[in-house]
Formats: sequence, C-alpha cells, structure tokens
Amino acid sequence: MPLLRHAQTRYLGLLIACWLAVFFLTRSVLLLTHLPEAAASVPDILRIYALGAVYDLAFLLYAVLPLAFYLALCPERLWRSRGHRAFLVALTGVSLFAMLFVAAAEWLFWDEFGVRFNFIAVDYLVYSKEVVNNILESYPIYRLLALLALLAGIATLALRRPLTAALTAPSLPRAARLYGLGLLLAVAGLNLAVIGQDFPRPQGGNIYQAELAGNGPFQFFAAFRNNELDYRQFYAALPDSEVATLLRAEVAEPNARFLGSDPLDIRRAIANPGSEQHRNIVLVTIESLSAKYLGSFGDTRGLTPNLDALRQQSLFFNNFQATGTRTDRGLEAITLSIPPTPGRSIVKRIGRESGYASLGQQLTAKGYDSVFVYGGRGYFDNMNSFFAGNGYRIVDQSSVPDAEMQFRNAWGMSDEDLYAQALKLADQNHAAGQPFFLHLMTTSNHRPYTYPDGRIDIPSGSGREGAVKYTDYAIGHFLEQARARPWFADTVFIFVADHTAGSAGQEDLPVANYHIPLFIYAPGWIAPREVSTLTSQIDLAPTLLGLLHMDYISTFFGRNMLLDENRPGRTVIGNYQHLGLFDGKDLAILSPRKVIRRHDDALGESHEQAGTLADPLIRRAIAYYQGASHAFREGLLAWRPELRPENEASH
Repeated sequence: MPLLRHAQTRYLGLLIACWLAVFFLTRSVLLLTHLPEAAASVPDILRIYALGAVYDLAFLLYAVLPLAFYLALCPERLWRSRGHRAFLVALTGVSLFAMLFVAAAEWLFWDEFGVRFNFIAVDYLVYSKEVVNNILESYPIYRLLALLALLAGIATLALRRPLTAALTAPSLPRAARLYGLGLLLAVAGLNLAVIGQDFPRPQGGNIYQAELAGNGPFQFFAAFRNNELDYRQFYAALPDSEVATLLRAEVAEPNARFLGSDPLDIRRAIANPGSEQHRNIVLVTIESLSAKYLGSFGDTRGLTPNLDALRQQSLFFNNFQATGTRTDRGLEAITLSIPPTPGRSIVKRIGRESGYASLGQQLTAKGYDSVFVYGGRGYFDNMNSFFAGNGYRIVDQSSVPDAEMQFRNAWGMSDEDLYAQALKLADQNHAAGQPFFLHLMTTSNHRPYTYPDGRIDIPSGSGREGAVKYTDYAIGHFLEQARARPWFADTVFIFVADHTAGSAGQEDLPVANYHIPLFIYAPGWIAPREVSTLTSQIDLAPTLLGLLHMDYISTFFGRNMLLDENRPGRTVIGNYQHLGLFDGKDLAILSPRKVIRRHDDALGESHEQAGTLADPLIRRAIAYYQGASHAFREGLLAWRPELRPENEASH
C-alpha cells in the first residue's frame, strides 16, 4: 500500500498542503498588489513562484517536526480513540488559524516596511509591549482576530471529508513511522547546513521580486539566527595594508594627526582652530522625517511650515543622508560616527554596547551635562544601556511623572511633552552654570500617528501626514518657548531625522530613500546658508565639534564637512546585510557571500553590474566597512581618557 494511503502521512500531508496553499495565496496577493514595483515579466513570475516553493518547503521541514514526532510515537490505541480524533480535528482548526494569522501578519508587516519578515520582526518580538500596544492602537485587531477565527472554522468544516478520510485510514506501522521520522530529520539537517537566509534568492536585481520569492516565517527564524555577521567571513575583503591606506585617506584632514600603531587604527588628534566654544547643544533626532515631506523640498501639502521657515534661518545640509533604516542605526551613526556594520547595530549588541568614544563622552569630558532624553521607554532597542554606557545620563518616559505628560501612546509621550522635559533640564543646567548637551529622540511621527487634539487641522490617528504636521508644530512651539529662555542665545539647536519613513524600493539600497534633512540653528552665531556637499550622519559629530572649535581625540569615521567643502562628499548606507557607499553618482554594494556590485547613476536609471576589486569605488566601500568591523572587534573605538588633546599639543 503506498505511503500516502496511511493515516499519519495523510494527516501530515493535509496540513502541509494547507500551509503551501496559504503561502501561495500570500505570495499571490502581495505580487498582485505590487505589480508596478515588482516589474515582473512572465519568466520573473515563474521564478518567483519556483524559488518561493523552495523557501516554503524549507520552512515546513522544520515547522512539521514537532507534529511528525508526535505522529511517529503516538500509540495505536490512542490513535484510534474517538477523543484523539476530535483532538486532531481541533488541532487542524488551530493550525489553520495560525496559518491565516501568519498571512495577515505578513501583509501588515509588508504594508509597513515593504519586505518580508526580517531583523525588524525579530526586534518586534523582543520588544513586545510597545509593539503590541502599537498594533492595538493602529489596527482593529480584535475584529481581525475574530475574522481569522471564523475563516479557520469555515476552512476546517470544508476539509471535513479529506480530514475524516485521513483519520480513518489504516495506520502506518511503527517501524515505518520511525524510519520516516529519521529521514525527515536527516533532510532537515541537510537543509540547515546548505540553505542560508539569502539562498536561493539572487543578489541584486529587483528587490521586490526577491522579497516575494521569500518566505516570511523562514526569514524570521533565519534573521533570529543570523543577527550578527562576521565581516571577513561573509563579505569581500582586501589586505589590511590596503584597507589602512584607503581608510586613512578617507578620514584624513589638515588638522588631524594619526596616533595608533595599528595601521587600521584611525584614532587621531583633531586640532580645531579658534577659541573653544562651550555653547549649549540641543540635538533633536526626529522619528522618520524624510526630506520629501518638507515643503522646501517640493511637498505641496503644507505639512512643515515651521521647518521650512527654519531652513532659511539655519546652516542647512540639503544633501544629507541617513546610514540605515532603523532608529538604532541613526543613533549609532550620530553618536559613534561609524558606518553600519553588518547585522545588529552596536546600540543593540548587548554586552558590547558601551565604553566608546561617543559624542556624549567627548562633551562630558569637556564639562557638559550630556543627557539622552527619550519620549518612550529606553529599554526599547537597548537605548538606555547604550547611552548610559557611553557618557550620557538618561531621562525617558519611565523617569517622568505622569502629571508632566499630557499625552501618551504605544511608543511614549508626545513630542510636546518631550520638549517640555528638555526645557526643564536646560533651565536646571543653566541655573547651575553648567553647559548642557541634550540629545532628544522623538516618537510622535510613528504609527499609530496619534497626538494631542486641537494642535493641527488633521485629526489624530489619521495617518502619516498628520504625524508629520504635528511633528513640525511641536518643533515650532518648542523653539518659540526656547527663545524666551536666558540660555537661548548661547545654544546650538540641531534637528535631524533618524531615518526616512520608508526604505522599500526596487533595489537592495535605494539611495533616494535615505535622504533626510539636517538643520543647525544658532542665530547670532552661525550664519544661515546651505551646504550641498553629499553628507552622512557619520559626519554630524565631527562637524559639530569643529563648529565649537574643540580639540579632541577622534575615533570617528566621519569628517568635518565644513573644513573643505570642495572635497567630494560620500555617504555610507546599509540595511542589516547589504552595505553601500554612494559618491553622489554611483553606488557600490557589498553583500553576503562576498558578492560585490555597483549601480551606475544610482539616482537615475541605476544600471546594475557586477563589481570587481579593481574598482576604486568598491575598494573605498570595503575600506569603510572592513575598517569599521576591525575597529569594533579590536576595541579601537574605545574611550581612552588618558589620551587628552592637551597631551598632544607639543607634537
């Protein structure tokens, strides 16, 4: 009698067929709703489904193992009992609900990020409280769950006939069941050894096609397993001597002198000319503020009147880019001035997130009160541990009395409440005669897009447009209040986004989706003008310290972009696995399995081609990322208080 005529294999096969059907439907819905972005021809669509089937089966090899164990070991007497059959019918219904739940979750995740489950989904599982509250406030989740339960029940009834046939079929002999289980384990083990997170999807090409070919649950567990990647093992590398020469050329400045004996150590003494300025600093990192939302960049919806006016009053960088697609990447780049190393950001590398020569540590050593002020709870993304371990003290939602918060949602207090805390801290420091560095991180420009009523003409919770307009309103209100303070004239205000509102595109690293604004506002001290040089978040810290004429020992991979504005700019961008260097025209991309590519005219037609190690742009990219990985691994980013600028003055 063929194997599939037996009860255990028929039941297992029925559930596998249901999973495959749900995966097929999920992939089809995502494809049909994103046909323009996928730009898929008939051969492309066939490849998407063929590779998708490989991913689906790879996931199911692991997903069915617990049930396969149970079916293989279940005693014959229990198997034939009426109660056990009822249990398996109920298990089928629960399984169908789980399948539909996964499909709905994938749709919602794709709607937010334009990709299948990845590192972000892993983080969302870790920080479940904020995420669950955000989901509850953003979607009619209980009605959705009820609908999924109803559909699962209907599907279970529809499968009654094949389910009954499976459960009443002859039982498979125990020896054959054990043999089949052993074979399944062997195949699963081979699958684990051979298939990685990116296999068999090709590198490059249309990223939507690659994501559609994937399987969300498979990629979720792969991301959980591969949350850090060793650079030398996975990426193209050059000899250390060549990297050292290239990297030092990238970060060299007329006022810098290298100190390290290790050729890959870029630690250098920076001697900024002029009298050191101990001006107060308020650095506001704004959640998800893409440059495209500003009216001064062409948006016609009138969402940012305050920021549009501020642009005319500020030192404004109009060609400024984020390094990544997540808040922790923006904070990493602004605070440590380091390219986005593959895998998790340094902010979230628990146990290795502290002790660095950060911007806050540099200013604390100059006598500043460096404070990280967050609108939410700072354990999210490991922010509290990171900032507390790198020269800052912490003020977050958990340390603010309830009476001082007018409005809260899943992510934290409103921007107005955050700015009120900043004003309070600044007043206290001014009264004590101590310069302050307040690094704020906002939360309001984030789903569920809720904020206090009556502030703007867009109802709270109605979408991104309202959140952007409220973000702008809160900034205008904050500056209006700050101008009345006695410390205002001696304070530098910096407004910069952590990342853009959307990073999805047809390529692995769509350069246009990393464009964010940077305002440096200090009326009476810094003259308003625009800087068009291509600039990165990693350049913010050295540029700020240069404006303040501060001498310091730098581990920064960025440079003072005002020191020589005729020097060509560049920016480093990444998204966990793909690492890029953009020179204003062309883009080099480094990917796992030592794949190297370049995109000519990355902001235009973006022609992709295979890269070579002889390509100067590829070599520059390798220098940044291999050098950053080496510095992190070897402790070359560490804060060393014994190295003081005054000790270098005689050299």
